Amino acid sequence: MRRIVGIILAVLLIGGVAAAVVAGRESQVSSTATKTVRGVIGSEKAEFFADPDVVKALDERGYTVKTETSGSWAMEELSLDGTDFAFPSSTAPADELADKYQVPGTPPRPFYSPLVVVAHRSAAEVLARNGLATLDGESRGTLRMGPYLEAARKERTWQQLKGSSAHAELTGTVFIASTDPMTSNSGALYLAAASYVDNGGKVVGDKAAVTRTAPLLKQLTVVQGAQQTSSDAPFRDFISGVGNPLVLVYESQVASVLLQKQDVGDLVVLYPDTTVISDHTLVPLTDNGRALGALLTTDKRLRELAVRHGFRPQGAAAEFTAATAPYQAFLNQRLTGVRQAPVPTTEWLHAMAQRARS
Repeated sequence: MRRIVGIILAVLLIGGVAAAVVAGRESQVSSTATKTVRGVIGSEKAEFFADPDVVKALDERGYTVKTETSGSWAMEELSLDGTDFAFPSSTAPADELADKYQVPGTPPRPFYSPLVVVAHRSAAEVLARNGLATLDGESRGTLRMGPYLEAARKERTWQQLKGSSAHAELTGTVFIASTDPMTSNSGALYLAAASYVDNGGKVVGDKAAVTRTAPLLKQLTVVQGAQQTSSDAPFRDFISGVGNPLVLVYESQVASVLLQKQDVGDLVVLYPDTTVISDHTLVPLTDNGRALGALLTTDKRLRELAVRHGFRPQGAAAEFTAATAPYQAFLNQRLTGVRQAPVPTTEWLHAMAQRARS
């Protein structure tokens, strides 16, 4: 009998140990399991989310993020069923999405970036010689929006500008290549900045102002012909040496290639003296999306990685300044001499874009 009892106890003990091992393994799997979060993002953030270090950092914090890209204004037309978040490039399309999906509270804005114009050195020097820009060294300067817009209004050509004859590549009408304002955030914000200057330093807020600024905005847009729906392709074309000599991009795109030590050739960064700051705003559609937005905003490691991709983290200017210190020849770290133009409400911004494209 004692032998039978001993065998039974041994079996129970082994079974208990096995159960404990299985439970431990299950607990370990549970503790390292990640939540898959799906989102639609502006193309300028695609490299950030694809960065292996970002993927690793998110995984360590319990998240696997899967994204698709879209123009910021085009997101409103997408079906976002099964999507945890939308991440357009500014507050205006984000506000539209938040209203459409009845998102409570204020959506987080993890980082931001001003709009800038990249120019080849020959183009920048000709602009400066004709009073349309000022240069601070060889690789950075300021675009004087008032004189530039006046030149655009008069349809000035490169050949009409002093000093252009030495540069055979500078031909045709002087214009800044921008994206389609009907679908892309940067293109719409370009119109916002230009309209603010053209409207006497007042934000467009009624039909009269839309009508008053429409001829110039149409000139800025129509001269370009077909426009891209994203700023990524025009910037890549510029870096590779093709395309227009003046291209509107996000500062983050420039800072990113500099921080990655890529060759930028004769690139000059022109900061418009009146520009728009693009607040990248995450619209949470689920609790997981909201948690991701908070993480991107507050997590130190993820902020560091955002800086590596050229973004300025909200409330952490020192992080951007320190990381980009070696590239002050290109970047206006403190945005000295740059005035931020208010952005019209979505209603008037859409109206301006429609008139510009008509």
